[in-house]
Amino acid sequence: MKRHPLAGDIIIAFLFALMELPLFFEIPSFVNPVAFTLVAVAMIGGLVIRRLNPMLSAYVILIAGLAQLVTHGPGPNASVRMIDFALGISLYTLVTYVGRRQALLYLLWLGIGTTVWAFWRITFPDAILPLLVIVVIFALCWVLGEFTGARKAYHVEVEARLALLETERDQQARIAVGEERARIARELHDVVAHAVSVIVVQADGAAYAVRSNPEMAERAVATISATGREALTELRRLLGVLRDDGADSDMAPQPGTQSISELAERVRAVGVPVRLDLTGELDDLPAGVGLGIYRIVQEALTNTIKHAGPGATASVKVARVGDRVELDITDRGTGKALANVVGGNGLIGMRERANVFGGSLRAGPEPEGGWRVRAILPVSGG
Repeated sequence: MKRHPLAGDIIIAFLFALMELPLFFEIPSFVNPVAFTLVAVAMIGGLVIRRLNPMLSAYVILIAGLAQLVTHGPGPNASVRMIDFALGISLYTLVTYVGRRQALLYLLWLGIGTTVWAFWRITFPDAILPLLVIVVIFALCWVLGEFTGARKAYHVEVEARLALLETERDQQARIAVGEERARIARELHDVVAHAVSVIVVQADGAAYAVRSNPEMAERAVATISATGREALTELRRLLGVLRDDGADSDMAPQPGTQSISELAERVRAVGVPVRLDLTGELDDLPAGVGLGIYRIVQEALTNTIKHAGPGATASVKVARVGDRVELDITDRGTGKALANVVGGNGLIGMRERANVFGGSLRAGPEPEGGWRVRAILPVSGG
């Protein structure tokens, strides 16, 4: 439990009161007892509030000291009291908690009062030694105040830096969460868009062939079922990432270049012929790069299904050349190329996936018709 700063000041004031108490039994005859008591009460009261209100405390003690100078006559018992050290404590307090400017003004008043006290109440040359001792005491109070103030300022700076670091950490965490959500959103878009496109095309074909060609309708329904199950598996995997609390989760492996052949088969089953050409060492690619390649090919073929039109064909070339992987996905269709341009998140997602790995992606219509997606993804440590 943290102690209130006022508690320490009360203890200091109480100790000064105990040291001042014996003097009340030896008050010289030339000192007014009421003035003697009021000076003690004012100085002790000022010590109690010195950190609560440093300026008020310092000047209450200073005024009490000036009153003592005027009301206390010369004599060995009235020259210096223990409570007079409250003047030095006030100087220390102003240096520590208020500032040098206010402390210098206070020190000026102390210097004037001390000089008057030394040469008026003690007289020269006996005043020289007490004056030097008091100057040394005030100097020590100033130096101690500077040290304490510097340490206090350092602690404040450290606390401010720690608060700033905590704020930056929280901001970085929020940014990371946002990036992860954006990544999952792209994953969901790829999965759902591809699966729904395949299901819609197959459902239309099944409805058309259910009477004239039952076997074809049956194959279309089987494709719909397989595509739906795969989409559900992917969705469960992605939602499992959101729910994962750090424990091992039973999730399906991430798709990669080894899954491109299965992807091409599913697109062929939809009715779009796909020519697949995989060359180079693609099995040992980093998981992230393999997933990026798969998603780019998946999105490009999904756009072919959605926009290329009847009779479209597609060509997929994935080649590892040295320290990079080159992708070339081309379709030949009669659909409007503009649909691919304004297709929304699909094209943006492909570009982002390429940029994540420091690669590049270009997509656009071909002069002879159709649509072409070309991407280059560097392979770290290729």
